[in-house]
Amino acid sequence: MKYILDMHTHTVASGHAYTTLLENAKYASEIGLQLLGTTDHGPTMPGAPHEWYFGNIKIMPRELFGVTMLYGSEANIIDYDGNLDLPMDVQKNLDIIIASIHEPVMQSSDDADLNTSAFLNAMDNPNVHIIGHPGNPRFPIHEEALVKKAKEKNILIEINNSSFIRSRIGSDKTCTKIARLCKEHGVRIILNSDAHSCFHIGNFDAAIEILKNIDMPEDLIINGSKSAFLDFLREKGKDI
Repeated sequence: MKYILDMHTHTVASGHAYTTLLENAKYASEIGLQLLGTTDHGPTMPGAPHEWYFGNIKIMPRELFGVTMLYGSEANIIDYDGNLDLPMDVQKNLDIIIASIHEPVMQSSDDADLNTSAFLNAMDNPNVHIIGHPGNPRFPIHEEALVKKAKEKNILIEINNSSFIRSRIGSDKTCTKIARLCKEHGVRIILNSDAHSCFHIGNFDAAIEILKNIDMPEDLIINGSKSAFLDFLREKGKDI
């Protein structure tokens, strides 16, 4: 199957990424993507933009270089209560929110109960659409609890390509378990590049290998259909 969307990409605004929004959109067009999410880090990540950046981002065009653009954030889960680092009014105005845990924001913990609580509580937030890179070995979790909550709340679980090749090395074991559980419980996943340079956008090769190894059904991978993804956002109350 051809995968035509990537919802987790960063621009220079994130502080440790290297290409602009326009460069990312142009590259996405060149490789045949139909839908691109730009999701810079929330403001508690060192070097990330101020909340006003996210509050103003809807001034940007819905289409760039023939690619439909979605404007959002990889928001940081900042505590075990699942709070995010963007005000609720800003969250509501974004097209898409990925909720992730990052070590510069939350200290790594071996307590799977606490880490799982952070994710589960974040998933009670109706503005959250995707759980970002939950396989990070620095934050062990109870995988089945995460997957079941994703099904209950209609939230996508991310299989993050960068976790296997550049960052969060060692995520493959947990991500494989999460993917198997998604297959078992019928929970949809999303492949994302987590690109911090335009040249990595749309690259899911390592993540695809994980899915091949467990024979993941294509109908649980949302990346193959622009309309399916937009329908998902409409299910979550977005008018796009």
